[in-house]
Amino acid sequence: MVDGLRAGVCLAFAVITVVEAKPIHASSDPVKDEPAITAEERDHWAFKPLQRPAIPAVKNAKVVRNDIDRLVQAKLEAKGKSLPAQASAVTLMRRVTLDLTGLPPSLSEVQAFAAAPTDAAYEAYVDRLLASERYGEKWAQHWLDLARFADSDGYEYDQERKHAWRYRDWVIGALNADMHFDQFVRLQIAGDEVSRSDAVATGFVFAGPDMPDVNNQNERRNVLLNDITSTFGSAFLGLTIGCAQCHDHPHDPISQADFYRLRACFDNLSELKDKKQLTPAVTEVGKVVPVSYVHVRGDFTRPGPVVSAAFPRITNPSGETLHPQPAAESSGQRTALAQWLTQPTNALFLRSIANRLWQHHFGQPLAGNPNDLGRGSDAPEQPELIDYLAIELPAQKWSLKAMHKQIVMSATFRQDAQNELPQGTQEKLTSYPRHRLTGEELRDTMLTIAGRLNLKAGGEGVYPVLPPEVTANLLKAQQKVVVQTTEQDRRSIYLFARRNLRYPLFELFDRPDAQMSCGRRNEANTATQALMLFNSDFSLGIAKALASDATKASSDAGDIITAATQRCYSRAPTQQELTLGKAFLEGQAKLTDSLLDAVTDYCLALLNASALLYVD
Repeated sequence: MVDGLRAGVCLAFAVITVVEAKPIHASSDPVKDEPAITAEERDHWAFKPLQRPAIPAVKNAKVVRNDIDRLVQAKLEAKGKSLPAQASAVTLMRRVTLDLTGLPPSLSEVQAFAAAPTDAAYEAYVDRLLASERYGEKWAQHWLDLARFADSDGYEYDQERKHAWRYRDWVIGALNADMHFDQFVRLQIAGDEVSRSDAVATGFVFAGPDMPDVNNQNERRNVLLNDITSTFGSAFLGLTIGCAQCHDHPHDPISQADFYRLRACFDNLSELKDKKQLTPAVTEVGKVVPVSYVHVRGDFTRPGPVVSAAFPRITNPSGETLHPQPAAESSGQRTALAQWLTQPTNALFLRSIANRLWQHHFGQPLAGNPNDLGRGSDAPEQPELIDYLAIELPAQKWSLKAMHKQIVMSATFRQDAQNELPQGTQEKLTSYPRHRLTGEELRDTMLTIAGRLNLKAGGEGVYPVLPPEVTANLLKAQQKVVVQTTEQDRRSIYLFARRNLRYPLFELFDRPDAQMSCGRRNEANTATQALMLFNSDFSLGIAKALASDATKASSDAGDIITAATQRCYSRAPTQQELTLGKAFLEGQAKLTDSLLDAVTDYCLALLNASALLYVD
């Protein structure tokens, strides 16, 4: 199975490269035949040294609030455009609350801000959101996508990993504590070399799929090390280096030897044991570093030239060498790698996180695929904005919360979203880009609407209730369910994440399968999404709870519509919504047995509306 998977991946890259000008180069001596990096290759925008952009003066200074806005407004003015007006208080409150916590605002919070929508009130509210534990639970999911995190192994048997959740909780806690981002990354690469208490952070390294019972443990180790190396490139450098395990990269200056030099930084990991699962904490076999080889054409049975641990050449223009400090039980190679990576001059590392920050605040990145900033990806229209954010992170003492605040306080974030988002990257900044909630945000929002969300934090993953048509295809050991209703209503990040079976709502709303690092989720719109939201037991339970609450105080249609709309959208209904809602309830009352049934159907419609599913 593993051989087939690897062969399929390599074949896919081979097919892709048919359209590339640069042919695949798979040598029997990848070190001797390693191509030099050309000046043209180094001139690619993502590989250039970081340079803080000059902050431009703008003609319409009234629309800007900070330097992010000045960079954006100057670009727009060059096209004869300008930042649009600020979004309404109601829209902005919902946008920023979902953005920073993944949960909707309460009606009272929205009403209080709408009554006095001052900059001071908005800033104080942003500070409260960033200080909330809900912040870490929202933003950790973005990182877990990158880390290809799951609570099970994957492959045929998909065994549960008993302690994988400890890494998930570490990520949430680190983000809530606003751990300096450079430290956050270093601990995930080499926390075990810092202290025992930080070892759980290295759950990042072993978070990917694994097959403990594969017949050939050497093959298992090879696949695992290739996955670790590929994920390091995607998550931390924003480069797809995985294909270089078999041949030189088809369009980026990453040679096969580059791949195995980077992989050599992880070659000292403890030996794998047959039928023994990976743990969330990394350990090494000792300070003596094993000999590392290039595998000829990616075949682990064909060791080629010897290589030493080193940084990929294109990411290391100054030619720094890796200088590990061995300890009694560790080679120190991963610590040296982590220290090099997190230097404030490491352009790819910082551009990568800057691009991701923008993407998660606006629903789309500034440049291409966040896991691939190489020469095959779309270039940004405004590279100076990426460089500004990249340089600003270490300038803000590596505080992600400081970066979040700077972005959400900007007029660019606060701009109106009434205009349809124009097609093409050249128009990305002309209006706030409307985007859909993730499956996790949708589930958490629905639980909040019903008054059922359990905010208990941390601990082992909760086994969710699954429909019978799903459990019928599971092994008996995989059919566990947590009986307590309140546990079922925990936040989505605490649901047990099985690699081979995503929770149906999450799968339909494009949660990645955790087989590899995911930098950007799809955002599909399909009929099956609506069918699930209308027909699933979960949706019906939410609608019934909402209908019950909406009919407690009054049987008047206008009062019911107002109460339900306020719970769903944190605002009062528009006149059109009132008119359409009354007509619906009147017609539905003739077809159902009771007012409650009619209101339940109405609430199902509210849960399916774009006003709930999308962030404006």
